[in-house]
Amino acid sequence: MFHRRQSIRINRNQLLNLGILGFLGVTLHQWLQSFGLMTAKASTTAWIIAIIPVFIALLGWIFLKERLQWLQIIGIIIAVLGVLLVVSGGDIFAIFNGSFGVVGDYFILISALNWAIFSVLSRRTLLENPAAVMMFYVMIWGWLFATVLLFRSQEISLIRGMSIQGWLAVGFLGIVCSGLAYVAWYDALKINSASQVGVFLYFEPLVALGLAAALLDEAITIVSILGGISILLGVWLVNRVDT
Repeated sequence: MFHRRQSIRINRNQLLNLGILGFLGVTLHQWLQSFGLMTAKASTTAWIIAIIPVFIALLGWIFLKERLQWLQIIGIIIAVLGVLLVVSGGDIFAIFNGSFGVVGDYFILISALNWAIFSVLSRRTLLENPAAVMMFYVMIWGWLFATVLLFRSQEISLIRGMSIQGWLAVGFLGIVCSGLAYVAWYDALKINSASQVGVFLYFEPLVALGLAAALLDEAITIVSILGGISILLGVWLVNRVDT
């Protein structure tokens, strides 16, 4: 905000909305993903997260009256099939008979819907406020809710036992993956439709797949590659239409 020479002032009537966004986009979203990652694989998690643009596009169409052309709908369908292919390990029908994977997969799927709701709700408020200023308040609310939950739990005693590597990881997640990434997301959401911004999340699984293989020794399978190709094709179809 200082770099952009933006004032901290904001309409008081919007504080409640920002509080809701802080809870959804920061506290609840991070808790769902952290809890989900306790049992779900990093690469599988990233593929599930790729379903977010579908939720965003549908919610944007329902609540924001954003248009969806037929080519975009086809692109979304192709991308979703790619995600289902990866999550099911090549057996898409396994999803419908209850074999969806581990418990963490469900929490990640809920976090995907939650992030879509957060993005759609943020869109209207962004039309009246600068992205960095709005994220400043969203982060404060999210920190407040998370701090209350932390002090009410017994896990706060574990902070003293964190290693230097642990603090570096927390710092990277907080500054880069949350602070800078959230502001960039709001910058994009301010000037583009929710569905247009959402489709770029399809690239996240490809990055996560490579990092998971390099850092966590998670295998890259043919199914993952085929699913990734399907996802990228869907992204191209959605993005080539000027909405």
